[in-house]
Amino acid sequence: MEFFAFLASRAGRITRGVAGVALIVAGVALGGGWWALAVVGLAPLAAATFDFCLFAPLAHLPLGGPSLRAKLHAH
Repeated sequence: MEFFAFLASRAGRITRGVAGVALIVAGVALGGGWWALAVVGLAPLAAATFDFCLFAPLAHLPLGGPSLRAKLHAH
């Protein structure tokens, strides 16, 4: 659960945002077929921007950041 607590934290959101931007920049810089990398980078960037965690439902946890944090702190 520590992994999800990190992802739901402010530091986790920043990390996801930075990773998303890095993937987008790398995909654009490499060009050619690497544009797919830029498209993949949109997912962590959107997750950080709109405060949701794509991996949480895999552990039967809420998708949204506020509800995820509430559930993790309730335990």
